[in-house]
Amino acid sequence: MESLLKLTQIHQSYHQQEIIKHLSLVLKKGEIGCLLGPSGCGKTTVLRCIAGFESISSGEITINGKIVCNADFNLPPEQRRIGMVFQDYALFPHLSVSANIGFGLQQYTKAERTHRINELITTVGLTEASDRYPHELSGGQQQRVALARALAPRPDLLLLDEPFSNLDISLRERLSLEVRDILKDQHTTAILVTHDQTEAFSVADVIGVMHQGEILQWDTAYNLYHHPTNRFVAQFIGQGTFVPGHFISPEKIQIALGIVENPDYSDYFEQSKHTTNEAVDVLLRPDDIVYNEASTLQATVVNKAFRGANILYTLKLSSGQTLLSLIPSHHNHSIGESIGIQLAADHVVVFSREKM
Repeated sequence: MESLLKLTQIHQSYHQQEIIKHLSLVLKKGEIGCLLGPSGCGKTTVLRCIAGFESISSGEITINGKIVCNADFNLPPEQRRIGMVFQDYALFPHLSVSANIGFGLQQYTKAERTHRINELITTVGLTEASDRYPHELSGGQQQRVALARALAPRPDLLLLDEPFSNLDISLRERLSLEVRDILKDQHTTAILVTHDQTEAFSVADVIGVMHQGEILQWDTAYNLYHHPTNRFVAQFIGQGTFVPGHFISPEKIQIALGIVENPDYSDYFEQSKHTTNEAVDVLLRPDDIVYNEASTLQATVVNKAFRGANILYTLKLSSGQTLLSLIPSHHNHSIGESIGIQLAADHVVVFSREKM
């Protein structure tokens, strides 16, 4: 599939402080990408560089094969065929839903404009609200209007900057799925910026985990969770605990809970270079530890978080090692209670102990 957006070794700094460090990514036509990371990692700055609001000191940005930015050139935002959805929606308060959506369609004929507005009002599910004004809409409805307005001119690329952060959790989760459906229905290539993993997983086809101005891994949600390439990604994505262990054979690692077989070697660890008894760290996810009342391996409940169908338990072994375990909520154990557990990991990631 042909690439629509390509960032090649872009770099940016303010007053000698590096904000983006030689960052590269490729987004294919029709794909939804996401820049995911904690506050201050540079993800919004990358989005602003793509939009043309910020320049870069080195590297290159291309959209549809056309250079829009390098160290010597910065194509104005209005010439990049980019749509943008802001965190605060930025709707025009004096314009109706229809007028907001049609704001960027002055180059269309009246008939074309009306058709496109009606098409998008239907797509975003606001047919009954077309004559209302922003202050008469809920937050979710305002977000749909902002999305429709950005999509109206059929941009080559849509940028979304923390678009759901002002919404409550339940609405955020529902709307993120709706936005993905709308983008796919419109065959829109888009890139989202967020610090929320659930949002990223719901919307994006490919996700870049950012840290200190760099993309540490540009991959699918599945691979970020199951095949993290470094410790930061492993700790940032999902939940998990590093458990010490050592090799007892080329394909077996001994940890406190038992033997792990056929481990997945991270980029920090080369399988061919390990030695017997070499110390390693094994990443265990909450679903790798299961409840078994008949097990001789006991752990003490030190914390619990009710999740509806499941309870996330924080458990402590006799060695002092803590673990997370996701257990069906009909097993409602008290803090301080000892319970039987067993290892049920058919896939774990291994990191070299020396790279802590």
